Amino acid sequence: MITATHLTKRYRSTAAVDDVSFTAQPGRITGFLGPNGAGKSTTMRMLVGLAAPTSGSSTILGVPFRQLDNPGRHVGVLLDAGAQHPGRTGREVLALSAHLMGLGPGRADEALDLVGLTAKEGRGRVRGYSLGMRQRLGLAHALLGDPAVLILDEPSNGLDPAGIRWMRDILTGFAASGGTVLLSSHLLREVEAVADDLVIIGKGSILAQGSAAELLSGTGTQVRSLDDATLQRVLEGAGFEVTPGTDGLTTTATVDDVGRLALASGVAVIDLRPAATTGLEELFFTMTAQHGREDVPA
Repeated sequence: MITATHLTKRYRSTAAVDDVSFTAQPGRITGFLGPNGAGKSTTMRMLVGLAAPTSGSSTILGVPFRQLDNPGRHVGVLLDAGAQHPGRTGREVLALSAHLMGLGPGRADEALDLVGLTAKEGRGRVRGYSLGMRQRLGLAHALLGDPAVLILDEPSNGLDPAGIRWMRDILTGFAASGGTVLLSSHLLREVEAVADDLVIIGKGSILAQGSAAELLSGTGTQVRSLDDATLQRVLEGAGFEVTPGTDGLTTTATVDDVGRLALASGVAVIDLRPAATTGLEELFFTMTAQHGREDVPA
């Protein structure tokens, strides 16, 4: 579990993160979203002890990150896939960390295999890796200690479609086994495909948070009938809001209310269902429209 409690980070008079509180639960993937400059990376750095909060606190598995004994065995972190020694081989990078964590000599090879890097690629210098290969190596490093928590910033950056699907499978499998995942990404469709919970941040403050199902669910009812004009008058007369569209009516009434009122008024209904869900992209831009740079779309 990850818990942030009133986290605030100020640089002189500027609040990069302002009173941020949320919880990422075990067995679930929490999508951590926001425009560039929203405070996501700063928040994640505070969670893992790389930046000291001005105020507030955070815990991982019930204690501050710095108090974890051998933290790599508990928390896997990928904040910058480029922050790896370019002159070392991929296997050397993993083998050194495995040694520091007290892991066996074969763990580096297991981690390479886990993320789909071949033995030959593992013998290659990191400076020669593509961005996608560096992402895989970074994830291998995060998974090296068999942690219970993953904190990942843009882990799919540079991956091809097959790699993105592979990443999705890795994360959903990790959460299904009881792990906690905090995932920051600008690939909104991918986050929508995997996230159980969402935290949306803008200009350092929480704009929305909750389960993905709750935040993306539509409200009200969509209905088509053989006499939409009459049905609209009946619904409005009963105190419900109604919005006509090209494909019938959308109303704040429940499905049961619409069915009852349509029957009482003698209007034949030909389509009746809950309102369509909101896509994550639509929710994201609605929530962050006033909180990002105008020239940065995500």
